[in-house]
Amino acid sequence: MTTDQTSSTASRAHIIIVDDDEAMRISLAQWLELSDFDVTVYSDARDALGDITPDFAGVILTDVKMPKMDGITFTKSVLTCDRDIPVIIMTGHGDVPMAVDAMKSGAYDFVEKPFEPKDIVESIIRAIEKRKLVIENRDLRRQIASISSLSNLDGRLIGNSTPMRALKQEIANIAGTEVPVLVAGETGTGKELVARAIHDLSQRRDEKFVAVNCAAIPESTAESELFGHEKGAFTGATGQRIGWIENANKGTLFLDEISSMPLALQAKLLRVIEQREVVRVGSNAPVKVNFRLICATNENLVDAVSARTFREDLLFRINTFELPIAPLRDRTDDITLLFDIFAERAAERFERPYDRPSPALFGQLTKHEWPGNVRELKNLAERYVLLVGAPEERFQRLFKGGFESQGSVSSALALADQVKHFEERLIRDALDRHNGNVKSVMEELDIPRRTLNEKMKKLNIRRDQIA
Repeated sequence: MTTDQTSSTASRAHIIIVDDDEAMRISLAQWLELSDFDVTVYSDARDALGDITPDFAGVILTDVKMPKMDGITFTKSVLTCDRDIPVIIMTGHGDVPMAVDAMKSGAYDFVEKPFEPKDIVESIIRAIEKRKLVIENRDLRRQIASISSLSNLDGRLIGNSTPMRALKQEIANIAGTEVPVLVAGETGTGKELVARAIHDLSQRRDEKFVAVNCAAIPESTAESELFGHEKGAFTGATGQRIGWIENANKGTLFLDEISSMPLALQAKLLRVIEQREVVRVGSNAPVKVNFRLICATNENLVDAVSARTFREDLLFRINTFELPIAPLRDRTDDITLLFDIFAERAAERFERPYDRPSPALFGQLTKHEWPGNVRELKNLAERYVLLVGAPEERFQRLFKGGFESQGSVSSALALADQVKHFEERLIRDALDRHNGNVKSVMEELDIPRRTLNEKMKKLNIRRDQIA
């Protein structure tokens, strides 16, 4: 190997030297630095372990006989971190059998003292080339996995707008980790869909995905629902019940509308996250749990902390990685594609033809504010397929006078009133389509019976008034 080749390979390569002999450390470090290596020296192998991670791209040189931790034990600890890290053992003549055994366990090479500096440099160069190849192969596998993940995401998270492409990249990037994720977005943006995508691309994909809507759980039974209870824990507890958290063991726990959780329950959830164990109501025995936590919110939790309705310490625990979802009005490039897909699916399900709207009508869709986001668009596309008449007539009926009048009325209303009118229209139309069948409406709108009943009561909607 020429000097230029050695310098090219050695440039910026990191070499760790572990030896309790100060003279050996200094002389070897000087020689390697002159050979254009980046050198770190340690007299104690235990200190060196703190500088070694699975992405360490260099080579390790270690002596065999050292106090506190010998070279063989040190080598085994390094290989536990990453079996492909090259470890070169420096040994005296009497310790050669030990070095051979270490190589059988995964060490890269050994050199017998005293040695010529050029000999050890050649061994280091070969080790660096091997390590470089290992890291390149790992990077390639990660890239292939990322491309595969993005391809899978395209089938479930529809859209090619800039915000949607960025969201898919973030999901592919974070799914393989175990960090808690906070999915933030307005109602109807698809937060649970994103959470399921993270789960399906994670190492826990073959385990359960347990989704819990915190807003739909009555406060009086919330603790039992989440943590479970023992038989006789309270009136009506006729048997043991496994809670949602324990049910998610080994899988993913998705807590939707986390801001709706009562403060007292937040404190208990915090303890579960920190201790990784639950205590069922009526029991003193903790049960170990292992789950990936994903939470979702349509509120600003920082504001909720300021308002003292959400615990700051819990917020720190659940938003290690925050994943915001853009509202539909900020990704209008996706509206036509989404409408087409939702309408085609509805046409197939209802056995109706899909008379595609004109570009002009699609243009009107992009001007709408979409307070209900993708859920509202999906509902509108399905209603469009079920209606009869020309596309222009259907649009007039869908928006009761067209987009312009709809917008002018909405702009004069407060946000709460706009949401109220939107919800009332969605529920009434769904009840009309399903002839007052509440179960079918629950499935279409994807809301629990209790939530639907409360909204119907609040909006003064009665099933017996449905035509």
